[in-house]
Amino acid sequence: MGWWIVLGIVVLVGLWLVFTYNGLISARNRTQEAWSEIDVELKRRHDLIPNLVNTVQGYMGHERGTLEAVTNARAAAVAAGATGDPAKIGQAENMLSQSLRSLFAVSENYPDLKAISAFTNLQETLTATEDKIEFSRRFYNGNVRDYNIKLQTLPTSLIAGALGFKAFGFFQADDGDRAVPQVNFGNVPQAGGPPGPCPRRPVLRGRRRWARPGHLRRASAAAR
Repeated sequence: MGWWIVLGIVVLVGLWLVFTYNGLISARNRTQEAWSEIDVELKRRHDLIPNLVNTVQGYMGHERGTLEAVTNARAAAVAAGATGDPAKIGQAENMLSQSLRSLFAVSENYPDLKAISAFTNLQETLTATEDKIEFSRRFYNGNVRDYNIKLQTLPTSLIAGALGFKAFGFFQADDGDRAVPQVNFGNVPQAGGPPGPCPRRPVLRGRRRWARPGHLRRASAAAR
């Protein structure tokens, strides 16, 4: 009888290991697939930037610093992509996004450049690529969250490291995208804060009418 109990426990443990391992494999594959979508969009953006620089440099000769910043940021992003580290890639891609924003902001001062279809097409394509990167980033981070939770919760955490599973890093957003705009309501007091200045009462101009004492009001009414 005791052997059957031991055998049953061994079978249950074996089944749990199989289901846990398969679940971790599926979660890891989904996360890697989500990252591959980000990688495709990042490489597409990297390929578009040289064409963008070649298009605008003839019209923005006085903006050499801006063009060099874009070129250097692209080179740094390509180098970071070779590491495969989402943290380093995210930081480099954020710098590239900021340099592109600066370039497009400066281009507003060049009407002749904005009239070129090649420039407008590249700008629209890069904007669409940015949107795809943002969507892919959220999808990837969601899979990373679910996968890392499985690795860190019991009892899976007891065997995940031994089976060779490691946590993934998040692909962070640009600091400018996370910034919360400041809203100023002037003198409106905040909850729990000191009250603002009280509004003044309107001043009544003209002759002031004083109220009569009570016995005078009664005498006046009797006379009428």
